[in-house]
Amino acid sequence: MANNRQQKKRVRQDIKRRQANQIVKSSLRRAVKKVESAVEANDQTQAHEALNLANKKLDKALVKGVYHKNYVARHKSRLAKLVNTL
Repeated sequence: MANNRQQKKRVRQDIKRRQANQIVKSSLRRAVKKVESAVEANDQTQAHEALNLANKKLDKALVKGVYHKNYVARHKSRLAKLVNTL
């Protein structure tokens, strides 16, 4: 456990940041799964809507600093390629 005030504050901040990042990551995972399930169901309109939502969440995660820009670009590309198979 931390011994000084500065380190105790740092621990509190880390906990808050980790929880916020987990919320962003889990919502992004749900959005990606919606895209994949729509592609499996061969539902083109729903797949495009889900892709737009997933791209929006990826961009938001990038701005918030949760993910690196290359991670976001790679996932957007893979999802777009998946939807274009329909």
